[in-house]
Amino acid sequence: MKKDIHPAYHMINVKMLNGTTVQMQSTWGKEGETMTLDIDPSAHPAWTGGGTQLLDTGGRVSKFKKKYEGLGF
Repeated sequence: MKKDIHPAYHMINVKMLNGTTVQMQSTWGKEGETMTLDIDPSAHPAWTGGGTQLLDTGGRVSKFKKKYEGLGF
């Protein structure tokens, strides 16, 4: 690996929505700064693996599937 191209890791505090604070390494901010989250990782589907629903606005998904149905997707 090349030297001096990677960002420096340092310890920061991450404040969750419920008020708890967790220490972790990050390239964000400076040593000891506090990052306050806007999204709760304990409830957001991106972190929990929750089911996502595909919204078919205006039939776009249906049109796409019909257009390419013979290709074996």
